[in-house]
Amino acid sequence: MSTALALADRNVPRYTSYPTAPHFSAAIDAGVYRGWLEALPPEAALSLYLHVPFCTELCHYCGCNTRAVRKRGPIDAYAERLLDEIALLPMLHGRKLTHLHWGGGTPSILGPEWLQKIADRLGATFDLSALKEHAIELDPRRLDRTLVRALKNIGITRASLGVQDVSPHVQQAIGRIQPFELVEQAAAWLRDEGITDLNVDLMYGLPAQSVRDVARSAELAAGLVAQRMALFGYAHVPWFKTHQKLIDEHALPGLAERLEQAQVAADTLVSLGYQAVGLDHFALPSDELAIAAREKRLRRNFQGYTTDEADALVGLGASAIGKLPQGFVQNAPDLAGYARAVSAGTFATVKGLTLNDDDRLRGTIIERLMCDLELDLAAFGGPARFAAELEALAPLAKEGLLRVDGARVAVSERGRPFVRIAAAAFDAYAAKSQKRHSVSV
Repeated sequence: MSTALALADRNVPRYTSYPTAPHFSAAIDAGVYRGWLEALPPEAALSLYLHVPFCTELCHYCGCNTRAVRKRGPIDAYAERLLDEIALLPMLHGRKLTHLHWGGGTPSILGPEWLQKIADRLGATFDLSALKEHAIELDPRRLDRTLVRALKNIGITRASLGVQDVSPHVQQAIGRIQPFELVEQAAAWLRDEGITDLNVDLMYGLPAQSVRDVARSAELAAGLVAQRMALFGYAHVPWFKTHQKLIDEHALPGLAERLEQAQVAADTLVSLGYQAVGLDHFALPSDELAIAAREKRLRRNFQGYTTDEADALVGLGASAIGKLPQGFVQNAPDLAGYARAVSAGTFATVKGLTLNDDDRLRGTIIERLMCDLELDLAAFGGPARFAAELEALAPLAKEGLLRVDGARVAVSERGRPFVRIAAAAFDAYAAKSQKRHSVSV
């Protein structure tokens, strides 16, 4: 195995936070979270993530906290609990919300009535006059004109469509049959209602998937003229997500082919006018994400790359993670535990982490490296302070994947897929982690 492939085979976090979620502990509970919320300055800008852990069926590759449900009962009960949780936030009444994101699962499974009720409750709790983006994740197979009108009515401005791969044989292998015509129809309906900011999700490393499949998926997806694309490598973690055992491991592409798939998809999108952003995102040059990347204002959070610069992120729903100046909090991942807590009038916080000065410093370093693909350590105490970290980057430098010049670290274009490994060099928790992550590329 070549050195580059050996590096690609390393298991490292995706660094949507630092420290990462496996290091959260039960020391942070509902009482601590309430205190953190109450200590937020009045002028603090907030963003909000609302998690809906339901789908009509589970795709074999899914790594999200969700479950398949066909009856309305569990969905209706969960929607009631979301209203209960919002009611726990009187200390945030009237605070400015700048970003609002509905994720899942399939959040639109709530249906028009519950979407409107929850949106109305959020509008009565927060000041939405400064809202820059109101986004939702959608399954094109579960969309119709009535639902799209409901999304418009609650103020959705950006929709993310899951495509993954357009090839029928790949869709069969991953348990997600989705003719591309459905995606085209969904995009058309959204635009007809004035929801014109579109994201498309693609994947590589899927079972039975070839380099040609990935290139064709990128070409067709680009034809949707979505402002943003995300290209995710399939993370095969059946020890963590047991339904992934439905995937035939023998049909998964090897490391060399995964790396080629990622490169071909990226090259295809760039050739069609998209700008590479960070590790795995692409945006039209006129899009705010691309502009933020060029201006070194890009941020990274649990939704991936973003322009969100809010002072705090509030998470609602089972398993939702929030970030406040003091640290991270996470709700109970199990529906029963979440429901019991909010029904009893308490936050469902079950774990989190208090940030110390070193966490904040390294978190900023990792975020800048993940976002900008370059770093000036002079701003963080100088290269002498990070001698061990720079030594850990030596294998990447030897392969031409990055360059170290004094205090400056710069990831090469060829090294873009390996940036998570570069970030891991600055992770003080990495050696202590017993958590198995996905391969780096």
